[in-house]
Amino acid sequence: MAGDPGLRDKVRELMPDLTRDLVELMAVPSVSVRGYPESTHAAALQAHDEVARLLREVGGTIESIELPNTAPTVFAEIPAPAGAPTVLLYSHYDVVPAGDESLWLTPPFEPTEKDGAIFGRGAADTKSNILAIVGALRAWGGRPPVGVKVVVEGMEEVGGGEFTTYPLTDPARFAADVMIIADLGNVRPGMPTLSATLRGMANVEVEVRTLGSAKHSGSFGGAAPDALVALVHALASLHDANGDVAVAGLLREEWTGGGPDEAQFREFAEVVEGMPLIGTGTLGSRVWSGPAITVIGIDVPSVDHALNAVSPYARAKMNVRVHPRQDPKEAQDAVVGHLRAQIPFGIELTVHAQEIGQGYEAEMSGPAAEAAKAAWAAAWGAPTVTAGVGGSIPLVASLHEAAPHAAILLGGTADGYANIHGPNERVLLDEFEKTTLAIADLLGRLAAGRVPA
Repeated sequence: MAGDPGLRDKVRELMPDLTRDLVELMAVPSVSVRGYPESTHAAALQAHDEVARLLREVGGTIESIELPNTAPTVFAEIPAPAGAPTVLLYSHYDVVPAGDESLWLTPPFEPTEKDGAIFGRGAADTKSNILAIVGALRAWGGRPPVGVKVVVEGMEEVGGGEFTTYPLTDPARFAADVMIIADLGNVRPGMPTLSATLRGMANVEVEVRTLGSAKHSGSFGGAAPDALVALVHALASLHDANGDVAVAGLLREEWTGGGPDEAQFREFAEVVEGMPLIGTGTLGSRVWSGPAITVIGIDVPSVDHALNAVSPYARAKMNVRVHPRQDPKEAQDAVVGHLRAQIPFGIELTVHAQEIGQGYEAEMSGPAAEAAKAAWAAAWGAPTVTAGVGGSIPLVASLHEAAPHAAILLGGTADGYANIHGPNERVLLDEFEKTTLAIADLLGRLAAGRVPA
């Protein structure tokens, strides 16, 4: 379990500068929007240029990969010493929107350090991981003992756009022996975690129009077809009485790995006291190795501006999370078919298939995985656990296809309380430091071929 004490001391010395650089990068509001509209260009380019500068300063040769309708990707490379393996490190510089800023205790794009953490959008997802990569290279003085390729994309949060399939068109660029996907984190603070799975993703939109315009509910209610009521009936069909997904054809398996217990999960999710969890079976089979359908948006009249009227139109968008090995298009087709088969009160729905992303299941028993488990355990001073991830990183499957023999490892700076995609996102400085150390240590272990017996 023991790591290099000199490397540990070096990373600790680097933390003030890494923290300053993280704050500066977080202050750039690099929110990604599908299609890369002109309104997002300036912030994306500022973040791109800042990441390129940081990687250039640690010895990387920098290229910008520019593709249609997506933000530019930073590609940095440090050649491998003779006989050494090549390690590809991945992260992304874009972030999700702040959401309702009234729920934030500090301004989302004014990073604030307090109580051993930095708060702000992008803190844990995933700008601290970019700086952890930079810090690991700084710890080696810009001359790591392995070849290094760094890929930092700018539209991961909205599916990656054209870049998602780009590695398949240029596999030589992405050739590596090991890949470290730095966009995840630990089950909880202090518990070193490597992730074994990523669920796939598919989005589906459903809409219904029943009237030319809203009609007085007193004069027409009871006979005029209510679009909102029809939509609610259709959405209710997606789950059974227990809360399990009720769509035929979606793969689910029991989860046999580690993860949080129910009490921890309730705490991570901030479940209101007295509220049940939905679904049946183990937590892992519900959030990692099984499907989930979440209604992520709905267009209906607002309560505050409601009229006594029959709704003429309603629309909803669903996010479908898919078993890591299931084809997301297959899963999406199942959901689309299920909704089209719903004809509440004889009202047909219009259903649209939208973006998809492939899941991934990692091999956690090879030499690189064992070296990573040892490096993570040494950094945190505790045994490394293997868990799943319910979210998706669409590029990972593409990287795997481009470099099928590369071992892919998934970890990072976040933890169960980091509140990614929510208000008051934060990264713990201690987790940030330990992730930096773990990555730096792993580069050394891979160079030396040090794998635990």
